[in-house]
Formats: sequence, structure tokens, C-alpha cells
Amino acid sequence: MLTINSTLISGAGAFNALEPLLEGKQRVLLITDSNIVRLEAAQRINALLHEKHRQVQVIDNVPAEPSQHDVIALLASLENKHIDIVVGIGGGSVLDVAKLFSVLCHPDEHTIEALLAGEKPQQRICSLLIPTTAGTGSEATPNAILAIPEQDTKVGIISPVLLPDYVALIPELTTSMPSHIAASTGIDALCHLLECFTATVANPVSDNAALTGLAKLLRYLETSVNEPGNLTAKLEMLWASYYGGVSITHAGTHLVHAHSYPLGGKYHLPHGVANAILLAPCMSVVRAYAVDKFAQVWDLLPRADRTLSAEEKSFALVDYLAALVKRLGLPDNLEALGVPRNDIPALSDAALNVKRLMNNAPCSVTHAEVQAIYQRLFPAT
Repeated sequence: MLTINSTLISGAGAFNALEPLLEGKQRVLLITDSNIVRLEAAQRINALLHEKHRQVQVIDNVPAEPSQHDVIALLASLENKHIDIVVGIGGGSVLDVAKLFSVLCHPDEHTIEALLAGEKPQQRICSLLIPTTAGTGSEATPNAILAIPEQDTKVGIISPVLLPDYVALIPELTTSMPSHIAASTGIDALCHLLECFTATVANPVSDNAALTGLAKLLRYLETSVNEPGNLTAKLEMLWASYYGGVSITHAGTHLVHAHSYPLGGKYHLPHGVANAILLAPCMSVVRAYAVDKFAQVWDLLPRADRTLSAEEKSFALVDYLAALVKRLGLPDNLEALGVPRNDIPALSDAALNVKRLMNNAPCSVTHAEVQAIYQRLFPAT
């Protein structure tokens, strides 16, 4: 069982708790993106990094859904790779790149090509990850996901070495998220928790993390979207997302993410949006193979009818998931997002090829069944 040894700090106003983590770290690499770098909370952290005569290099142009080519270009932009600590402030893409740089900047140099080919890193430099969205849980996973444009999909680089030394959950960094981003990243966290809870590789450790995260998320997701200044809801969502990452580390996602990868890889759909569209259709397939676990999740809902049978609860949960996505105002079909219906066979081929995730599903699916899931994402003809 993989152990997560990251030191965590959390809470509103936790900025001052960052300074002890930087002690003795004179050469800092800050990785973020063009939106985050302008946030007042991010600028406060940036100012802290520049104190005590630290040498700070900044990469502030990490793209959404980065590819291996983006990582190579960003690495080439560094003045030098002699780094004491990598600090990542951002969403999943930024945090994944920060984790990769903690390996790529280590003196025992690895190339991104070697990592994609399956080479397992043995060492990294110190890393501090600070999420600005409550969704990916990247700060708690040994995964870094990259788009592979040549294959119209995504690939995960996975190694426990990628797990960070430090994680900071600071809700002020999430209050400026537009509501549609808060909604889609929240659904991403929900997918992590629910898929890991129902995976074939689920275990007591991952189940405990998933249920803890689900209890927080199902209570606070809509509040965090509708009340962006509610620091309690924002912090609870950061913890829900973190527990989603813990669940991934100890188990793994399956159908939703396997179907989502081709949509992100070929059409560059935001990951949370693709997952939101897929959530209810995929879970309607999983339901029959996870009735008792679906019932447990239903019972976590604040206003759940607990008098229902387990079977009834499982059906009710699928209906709830579909209604939740709709209430959050997220897209409900692929055609509106520019995905042509005649690409369904190719999408199905690509999804089935994500065997690392498909093998985690509690049920096997045929090519025809995968096509049927995608077909549900288009308006009836």
C-alpha cells in the first residue's frame, strides 16, 4: 500500500504557515499560469517566496491540458535547473507540471520522453503544491497527466516519487473561480471519489478516503459554487478534492475518466466538463454492479430518503447525479461542444484503449456498450 507522506497545512489565512516550509530553500521555481499569477492571494505567496534574498524563477504560462511538447518547451525556458524547491500554484494542469519538474530538475536527470516510455524516477527535488481549484486532487496523487496530441488522448505518468513534500489548502485562492469552473472542478472531484469507491481495486483505505470526501462534497459543492466568498465551503471542497486524490492514490478511477480522456485529448474539452457530461451515463452502467455502495453514497446526502431499499437508493443516486450536473449549469451534450456524432466509433476505440482505467471498472464493457454511452451524450435524432 502506497503511503502519502506529504505535510499538510490548511485553513483560511494560512499564508504565514508557508514560511517554515521554505527554510533553507534559496533557489525557488514557481510554476503557475497566466490567470492565477494575477490573483491577490497568489501575489501574496509570490512576495513571500521573494523574501530573504531567495532566487526565484517563474513559469507563469502553463497551458490548460498540457502536452509533452509544452513541458519540453517550458523546461527549455528555465535559466538554470539548479532548484531547491518547486512551488506549484494552480489547478490540475499546473500541479501536474510542477510534479514533473520536481523530477526533471533533479540532478539525476530524466527526460519527459523516458518518463512517457515507462521509466520510473527514483528521486526528485522538494515540492510544495497549492491547489487553486477544488477538483483534481493532483496534490495527493502520484500521477501527472499529459495530452498526447499525436494519439488524440492523454497518458498518465505515475510514480510515488511524484507525491509532494508539502501541500497547502488555502481557501482564499479559490474564491475568484468563476462559477462554471467551480462547478466543473467540483464534479471532477465527485467523479474521483465515486469511481474509486466503486473500483475493482477499492480497499478499506480508499473507501474510507472516498466516503470522507463524499460526505464533504455532497454537503458543500453547491454552496461553494453559489457563494464564492464562503471560506468554510471552499475549504471543505479543497479537502473533498484532496480526499479524491488520496482515493486515486490507493485505488483508481474507471469508466468516466476512460471515456473522458479522448474528449480532452482530441477536442481539448476541459476535463471537468467532459467528466460532468459522462458522470450519470457511466454511473447508470456501473449501478447494477455496485448497488450497496451506491446506497451508502445516497445515505450521505443531507436530505436523503433513507427508507428506500438499497436498489431504490442506487437508482435514485444516478438520477441525483444527472440533476446535480443540470443544476450546476454544466453542458449536457457533446454536439453543443463541437464533437461530431460520427466520431463515436473512434472515441470508443480510444476509450477502450485506456486499459489502465478500464480494468478498474466493476463491469466489463464492449465496444457497442461504450458507443452507447457516447451516443447518450448527443441529442436524440
